[in-house]
Amino acid sequence: MHWFAKGEPAPSEPQSEEALSWTTPSVIALQLASMRLRDFSRGRKGPPLLICAPFSLHEALIADFAPGHSLVEALQQGGMDRIYVTDWCSATPEMRYLSIDSYLADLNVAVDEIGAPIDLIGLCQGGWLSLIYAARFPHKVRRLVLAGAPVDVSVPSELSRMVAGVPKEAFDELVRQGEGIVSGKHTLRFWSMPLTLHDVEAALQIHVGDGCEQDDALLERFERWDRKLLDLPGTFYLEATNWIFRENRIAEGSFIALGRRIDLAEVTAPVFLLAGERDNVVPLEQAFATARLLGTPPQWLEQASEPCGHLGLFMGRESLSCSWRRIVRWLQAGDDDVAKPRPRISA
Repeated sequence: MHWFAKGEPAPSEPQSEEALSWTTPSVIALQLASMRLRDFSRGRKGPPLLICAPFSLHEALIADFAPGHSLVEALQQGGMDRIYVTDWCSATPEMRYLSIDSYLADLNVAVDEIGAPIDLIGLCQGGWLSLIYAARFPHKVRRLVLAGAPVDVSVPSELSRMVAGVPKEAFDELVRQGEGIVSGKHTLRFWSMPLTLHDVEAALQIHVGDGCEQDDALLERFERWDRKLLDLPGTFYLEATNWIFRENRIAEGSFIALGRRIDLAEVTAPVFLLAGERDNVVPLEQAFATARLLGTPPQWLEQASEPCGHLGLFMGRESLSCSWRRIVRWLQAGDDDVAKPRPRISA
């Protein structure tokens, strides 16, 4: 019986459990303090694409979870050859003072290693980091995809309401108790809800049948992924909590990134926004609210929604074969094709 079948809290990770392997072959192109830059490239054709994975609860394997549930795989099947992923490292005591600027600086090193300009895909919390990066280094980003990305938290969500309802001192104390590190289990307590079997089925967009070994193996893999939690640097955690989710600095135009105030109106590159219609982490209205903050011309702005929750945007079998195929075509289109007016319809 899987722990999530009863909606129970995830058990702690067994100390002897081996790390999950990635689904798609890759090599480590770069090792930085904050990340391993994974290179999934099969050739040198087309612009390079970097997936900025979330840096919150779980490992970046969310972008390459399993056959049929892998964004990397879906992009490759669409004909994209040069794909990279930010594989964020769990924080060690030596990393406790790493800040959002630290992660932006390492992201910039990764982009320079790949070779700008790049296409950038930001997933969830990797989305706001990607948007800040695109605003700070606009000449290095050719096109930008934001999937389930929280930016303007004046449009409420369960997540933003939760942060607002917890005294700032409680987060400060969490960092103090961890001696500058916020453990994954404490992050889970504040930022997530226990998953049920129905939740996992919805995330993967499968229906589990009795006695199906393939489904059982997929659920076992999800269980192992879900209990493998990342520890966060206390400095980064407090900045993200206070600046992004409490003070809404990105949307308000008061965020300082690597010494410069970020103005989202300076983001003029083509942007594609993807949202989940049943996403309670980043509701559709919040995900799409980013559009009004950008300087991207209307004809270069696309948006689509999927009838799913948050994880389904990145791991769901149907989402990966629907909206993400549309995104691949959008990334591959010439500038004239991107600029053609088209109706705003869900994929």
